[in-house]
Amino acid sequence: MTAELTRGQNHPLPRARLEIRISAGTPVVAGATLGDEDGTVHGVEWVAHPGAPTLPGLEVSRQAAADHRLAVDLDAVPDAVHRVSVLLALPVGGTGPARFGTVAAPFVAVTGIGGDEVASYTVTGLEAESAVVALELYRRQGAWKVRAVGQGYAGGLAELLADQRLSGARRLAGSIHEAVASGLARSVPVPPARTADGDRGRPAAAPAHGPDHGAASQDGPGGPVPSASPYDPQGVRGPQAPQGPGQHGTQQPHPGGPAEPATAGQSSAPAPGAPIDYSHPRRQHAAPPPPPPTAPPADPGQPARPVAGDANGWSMEERLYNQVWGMFEDLARTTAAYRSAVDFADSRMERELDQVLSDPRGRIGGQGDAAREAARARHGRLVSQAREALDRDVAQLVAEAEVVEPALPAAFARWDNPVWHAYRVPMEIPMALRLGDLHLPEAEHIRVPMLIRLPFERGLWIDSGRSASPDGSFADSQDMRRLGLETAVAHAARLLAVYPAGEFAVHVIDPAGSGTRALAPLVRSGVLAAPPALGAAGAADVLARLTQRVDLVQMALRGGASDALPPGLDTSQQLLIVNEFPHGFDDRAVNQLRYLADEGPAVGVHLMMVADREESAGFGPLLDPLWRSLLRLTPVADDHLADPWVGHAWTYEPPLVPPGSQVLHEVLDRVAAARRSWER
Repeated sequence: MTAELTRGQNHPLPRARLEIRISAGTPVVAGATLGDEDGTVHGVEWVAHPGAPTLPGLEVSRQAAADHRLAVDLDAVPDAVHRVSVLLALPVGGTGPARFGTVAAPFVAVTGIGGDEVASYTVTGLEAESAVVALELYRRQGAWKVRAVGQGYAGGLAELLADQRLSGARRLAGSIHEAVASGLARSVPVPPARTADGDRGRPAAAPAHGPDHGAASQDGPGGPVPSASPYDPQGVRGPQAPQGPGQHGTQQPHPGGPAEPATAGQSSAPAPGAPIDYSHPRRQHAAPPPPPPTAPPADPGQPARPVAGDANGWSMEERLYNQVWGMFEDLARTTAAYRSAVDFADSRMERELDQVLSDPRGRIGGQGDAAREAARARHGRLVSQAREALDRDVAQLVAEAEVVEPALPAAFARWDNPVWHAYRVPMEIPMALRLGDLHLPEAEHIRVPMLIRLPFERGLWIDSGRSASPDGSFADSQDMRRLGLETAVAHAARLLAVYPAGEFAVHVIDPAGSGTRALAPLVRSGVLAAPPALGAAGAADVLARLTQRVDLVQMALRGGASDALPPGLDTSQQLLIVNEFPHGFDDRAVNQLRYLADEGPAVGVHLMMVADREESAGFGPLLDPLWRSLLRLTPVADDHLADPWVGHAWTYEPPLVPPGSQVLHEVLDRVAAARRSWER
């Protein structure tokens, strides 16, 4: 039975391997400190945080999120450790809340690996505090207990760490917040949260152990899952017990109801050699309005075949959008389960081999050799089980991708999709835009569309530096600049193509005129708002006009007089492409760019920078906020993006036009014709 703790209460812990689940109403930083009998933290190496997430027996989330999973193995913590304190803090420097008194009370639960709850605590009574010690696991007479602490600190992480007598507390707190800001900058933005009465996302469910992942995770610690899905308010169990494709646990009432425990050991995942179950997790008991398309009839006894649009939503576009994000999440979590199982198998074999070497009797004769062979055999079985489960899950996702990809609308489709040959200028703005593809090394055969909601909440940075080519295949800086601008043109063309006529305008600053060839499709078709601006004077003129537009719209909105805008003001969405930055930009122009990056998206002005960060090093830290505010993309494949659930490094591939294809020119010609017709 779960113990619901109040502040100061404690409860014995029945096992050493635990999960600490955190749910907050806003993204928070989760960490932990290791303390001695007096609670003293003896150094930064005793603190687990997003910048250093792993300590012996402890692993925390790598980024700020509203939901966290922390993995704890109390048998693996050092003997000198007698306290494990779980910390929560609000990120600094962003647009989120600055104190816990303005958000919902954080909920913290200590569970077993299987999800069975041991104790829980709701951290109430916080007001001006921005950091809090939520729970404390402590050792008393050889046994471990959990205590509800709820001690808040108005001075944030620095004050909290200093209270635990950590030297250099303020410096460490700064590095933690810097690591959090860096993680948020490289994370693919999650879809906006739905309201309870308007939720049209995927139905949520808590998973049950699959036969293979469960076998591996019964012994292994499992890695943490920093964030739950935006479609799954209660979250899932994490890598050691994933909600992989075809695995079904308990169904959570939709939306947001409490989950019911699954029967121990129960799973609908197919046994090895059995037919693949293509039914998707968390989509089994909810009928989206309007109903989803009916699956093609299958032979009796055979699993249902995958169907495009097999997700909740009011329209086919929304169902496909939710389905793609569901595939993205499923692949992230099933890969996390595989990596966690392999890590555990490696650590277990290393521990067993150390035990053999530490026993003098095992160093001679055949007994030691037999023990080493047995350890390697167990390692091989665990890795093989994990790989079989991963391959099964990936096969299901590949089969689903094969039916989803051809059904995607133009805004979600690759340039080689036949949907572009029947392209017509839309009458409505789509939900999202495809900015490329994402994949993981464990699943090379599946590419997940990277769909970002429209209108963009962040600008884009197309990195044209050599660092964007990890394999060195594009070492020539001129090649990288050309590819960077071609990628920017492809993105701009997609944006122009998915907006209705007259509702999206593109401006270009090309101070040195070096992008003439790459910009030719936009210039020749006549879709630009004006010819590319050349030289410092041209750049200053464009920046002044767009900055003035942002100021006017902001004043009108704040004053509640949006109908009082100047009659000649273009109220459509605006995109500014900046090439060859920082050439031709003085300090004033740089400040205007920073202003557009920060304030522009909220009023319809978006920035797309094609730049090499190393070339702008002369500006020093002045530009650091600019780079962090932009979503970094690359003109070549690069593994710099992270998912918002587990934090894997995903390889990003830009959406380039196939060689020799005329689809981009044809689409831009139709956009230009529609624009001329609209202007008449």
